[in-house]
Amino acid sequence: MTSVRIDGESSSWPPLPYEEWKDTQSTLHLWTQMVGKIRLVQTQWTNHSWHVPLYVTARGLTTSPIPYGSRTFEIAFDFLDHQLRVQTGEGAVESLQLAPRTVADFYGELFGRLKALGLDISIRTVPNEIPDAIPFELDREHGTYSAEHAGRFWQALVHADRVLKSFRARFVGKSSPVHFFWGGFDLAVTRFSGRPAPQHPGGVPNLPDWVAREAYSHEVSSCGFWPGGAAMPEPVFYAYAYPEPEGFKTATLRPATARYDASLGEFLLPYDAVRRSSAPDATLLEFLQDSYEAAADRGAWDRSALERRGEESR
Repeated sequence: MTSVRIDGESSSWPPLPYEEWKDTQSTLHLWTQMVGKIRLVQTQWTNHSWHVPLYVTARGLTTSPIPYGSRTFEIAFDFLDHQLRVQTGEGAVESLQLAPRTVADFYGELFGRLKALGLDISIRTVPNEIPDAIPFELDREHGTYSAEHAGRFWQALVHADRVLKSFRARFVGKSSPVHFFWGGFDLAVTRFSGRPAPQHPGGVPNLPDWVAREAYSHEVSSCGFWPGGAAMPEPVFYAYAYPEPEGFKTATLRPATARYDASLGEFLLPYDAVRRSSAPDATLLEFLQDSYEAAADRGAWDRSALERRGEESR
């Protein structure tokens, strides 16, 4: 696996052609949903569903500690050894190999491992934000897993996570963590103006409307990384505002490869444009900053009160 320079200004951002790994992505999406739903049912609700995401680590993705009564446990994807590990606060560990296997088989073994650790947990097994979703225990359609492509995806997440955290540090207003939402299968960070927003229309497949409305209860400028899907068969960085202020979609963003997609209502920057840049981190930061300014200026945010200035922003 290619080494990663700390400054992020090398070509170590891995290629991630959607068509090459889309079957592995579909499987991994469903596996992360299983794990995320375990965190969901065991964790107290936090605004904007901030209690459910996963987080990028030096080896993959993790739930962070999850309560189980007075006990605690954590579930982590390791994309170096290609294992899923369930670890308890008492030191017990159960592992599953990440390898080609159906979603139904993975579901059965995962919950068996949880029971072996004394963790009796049940989840709603219908995947979220996926049309025509198959319940996990019945899904023998998805089972592709390429270790190489899963590793590339994790490397892309590591790079995106670093830059998004740098961008987040420039803001002193309310901001989300940089977190991985397993519903949409994207890494995101969101800034808030502090003002309430109009009611969100909902309509997300297999997601209750009240969840979407609570998530977008206040004005936001949001951005992140998405590895692509059927509607957009390439990995992209995205940025949007809710509600979208007048003139937002016609803003000019750097770099020149950034574009507004009317069907998604978002600005998009191809991942490959960042990966192939001579300065990937700087290129991505320009896109993130310009998209935020397009939303904040046109939405009349109080930028002087919400942003770090001068040396503090570095």
